[in-house]
Amino acid sequence: MSKITYWQRLKVAFQYAMPQIYLTQFAGWFAQQKWSKITHLAIQAFAKKYNINMGEAEKENFSDYATFNEFFIRKLKPNARPINQNNDAMCLPADGRISQCGHIDDDLLLQAKGHSFSLKELLAGDEELADLFKNGEFATTYLSPRDYHRVHMPCDGTIRKMIYVPGELFSVNPFLNTHIPNLLARNERVICLFDTKFGPMIQILVGATITASISTTWAGVINPPRHNEIKTWNYDAEQITLLKGQEMGVFQLGSTVINLFPKDAVQLADYLQVDTITRVGELLAYKK
Repeated sequence: MSKITYWQRLKVAFQYAMPQIYLTQFAGWFAQQKWSKITHLAIQAFAKKYNINMGEAEKENFSDYATFNEFFIRKLKPNARPINQNNDAMCLPADGRISQCGHIDDDLLLQAKGHSFSLKELLAGDEELADLFKNGEFATTYLSPRDYHRVHMPCDGTIRKMIYVPGELFSVNPFLNTHIPNLLARNERVICLFDTKFGPMIQILVGATITASISTTWAGVINPPRHNEIKTWNYDAEQITLLKGQEMGVFQLGSTVINLFPKDAVQLADYLQVDTITRVGELLAYKK
């Protein structure tokens, strides 16, 4: 913190002071409004600001979207994101950029230079679950406003547990990720545990300011409404299996995806490092 400017300090302070939930609720309301030409002009301005490639979207015309929400969660054309076909490889779950990736040091994951957070905190205090991933590997993918907001499966997986964790709604942009301790373990999130051929895998959808909604393909919208307590869904008696590359969740505006893998289960692809651009379906890791 001592090396950042006065204005950067204010930016961090504002994150603590601002009414996160009210801003997020307003963003959710705004994104649902059908204002015809006004909506279309606003979408066009947004797409221009963030240099969004509409040529890869199923619906290329701004007028095809009745609301901002429809635009935020736009689908892509078939085969716009080819899926890695190596049976011994996992593929990237989201468009965005790598925030951090690498080895889990016992119970600690790197958030940013100078900041780590614990598996136990990230997994809502579930020690048994945290023990599965100690000394394993992780990858954190940041989705910016310009990115495709649907999240996909890195490999075939059967859902075993889903946990909704209430929390803060700090922005997760790279600057704040560097300057707010434990940010990813403090924010609202949905934790999904899968059985896979690589062993257990967790995929976490992390909320943020103006991320109005998180949903999964098997359970629908998880929030809103936002709950004040941890909620857990167990799927041991069900057989809900998603295939590699298949959609598993949606952000209404971007945020962050965290993947966790057990010790000696996978080797992350060598090219992945901080700020690597990611695309759904490209190589994430090999089976060890």
